[in-house]
Amino acid sequence: MAEKRGLDFKHKEVISINEGRRLGYVQDVNANLETGTITSIIVPGSAKILNIFSAGNDIIIPWEKIKCIGDDVILVDV
Repeated sequence: MAEKRGLDFKHKEVISINEGRRLGYVQDVNANLETGTITSIIVPGSAKILNIFSAGNDIIIPWEKIKCIGDDVILVDV
């Protein structure tokens, strides 16, 4: 996957490819400060959706679960 900057993710819609469900829009990203790589994206939402990856009401999606990044949409395998 091509290298992306954190700001490139803001306001992109996140969709689960398993269920075809819209999870929401990217609110923030987590990064490894030593390597400068993005480790996960954060989508605000209900903890009931994906409580494995949720922290409070936010959904934290690990980088490994991101399958495709388009101009407006990010497809994830969750």
